[in-house]
Amino acid sequence: MTRVLVVDDSQFMRTVVGNALTEAGYDVETATNGSEAIETAAAYDPDIVTMDVEMPELGGIDAVERIMATNPTLILMLSVHTEQGTETTLDALERGAIDFLHKPDGSDGRTLTELSSEVVAKVDELADANVSSIALARASASAYATRTNRADRDVATGRAVAGAGADSRGGLEVGSGSTTNRPAGPDARRSFGPGSRAGSESEPDDDPGPIELEGDYADDPTLVLGASTGGPKIVEGLFERLPADLGAKVLVVQHMPEGFTERFAERLNRLSEYDVREAGDRESVRAGEATIAPGNAHLEVVNNVGGRLRVRLDDGERIHGVRPAIDVTMQSAAEKAVDPLCGVVLTGMGRDGAAGIEAIKTAGGHTIAQDEATSPVFGIPCQAIQTGYVDDIAPATELVETIVDAFDTDGETDE
Repeated sequence: MTRVLVVDDSQFMRTVVGNALTEAGYDVETATNGSEAIETAAAYDPDIVTMDVEMPELGGIDAVERIMATNPTLILMLSVHTEQGTETTLDALERGAIDFLHKPDGSDGRTLTELSSEVVAKVDELADANVSSIALARASASAYATRTNRADRDVATGRAVAGAGADSRGGLEVGSGSTTNRPAGPDARRSFGPGSRAGSESEPDDDPGPIELEGDYADDPTLVLGASTGGPKIVEGLFERLPADLGAKVLVVQHMPEGFTERFAERLNRLSEYDVREAGDRESVRAGEATIAPGNAHLEVVNNVGGRLRVRLDDGERIHGVRPAIDVTMQSAAEKAVDPLCGVVLTGMGRDGAAGIEAIKTAGGHTIAQDEATSPVFGIPCQAIQTGYVDDIAPATELVETIVDAFDTDGETDE
C-alpha cells in the first residue's frame, strides 16, 4: 500500500487531508511541523509527502531541503496563494519538491472539500511517478545550500537538475508507421551527470553554466518547451545551460496556476542568459528572449516575420483539462513559424503535447522527449514518443545538448 505522510501544523487540515487519503485507500501518517516531518519520514519511509509551507519550529521549505538531502521522496507542497506563498513554493520546487497545490483562501471560491479531492487526485498521479528520477535531488538540495547571494546574480550557477538513469529508452516500444515525416526511430541518449557533454562520462559539474557552441547553427531558431508535474526544476536546469549565442526564441508552457507563472518567469530570468518574461497579448519574441505562457491562458503563435514571433493569449476552452495547453502553442508554432523549429516535451501527466509534437515534426521541425529514467512522471513524454514523431529521447542532463544539436547545420545553409 502506498504510504503518505501528511505534514501540517493545523490539526483540522491534517484530519481533512488525512481522512480523504485514507478513504482513497492510502496508508497515512501525520506530522505537525518540519522537524517532526524529517523524523517521521526517516522512520515511516513514505512514498509521498504532502507538506505545508508555513509551520512553527521548522517550516516546510527547510524540511523539503533536509528530506531531499537524506531520503529523496516525492513531496507535494500545499501553500497559500499569496505573493510570499508563491515565491516560497517555487523555492520548495527548487529544493526538490515535485509539485504543489494552493490552499483555499476565500479569493477563488475553492473549498476544503475541493482541496481534498485535488490532493487525492495528485497523489494518485504521483503514486505512479518514477521515484528513481529524483535521486539527484540530493545534489540539488546540497548545491542550493552552498550557493549565496543568488538573488543578486544575473546568472545562477551550481544546480544539479533532477535526473539519473542509464538506458534512456527504458524499454519503451515506439510506434511505427509509413508516413514519410516520421523518423525511423528516436535517438536515445545515455544519461550523464549534470553539466557533462554527450559522449563523456565526466563527474557532475557543480557549476555547469551555459554550454559553449562549436560549429555552425541555424539562424533565428524557435524552441517550444512543454512540461507539467516535475517540470519547473527541469526547466530551470535547462535555462541555466541554454547558451545565448544560440539566439533562440523560446516559448514555454508549464502547467501552473495563474500568478505562479509570472514569478516563475522572474526566476528563470535570474537564472538564464535569456531575457525571460511572462507572455503578454500580441507581444513579439525576439532572438535571445523567452516567454512563459501565463496560468489560465493559452499561448498561440500568430506569425513569424523577420526573425520575430508574434504571440497572442487566448482564454478559450481547456484542452486536455488544462489552460495553458502545450498542444495549442506547439500546433500554432508548427503552422505559423517559418524559422527553424524544435519542440520539446518534458515530465508530466497526460497526453498534452503529443499532438503538438506530431504537428511540429510534420511541419519539418525537430522533436525531443525527456526520457523515462529522468521523468518523475513519464505520461507526457511517453504519449509523444508513442506517436512515432519524436526524433530524440534525452535525459534531463542532456536536454540542452540535444536541443543545440537539433539546430546544428554542420556548415550547411539554405543558400
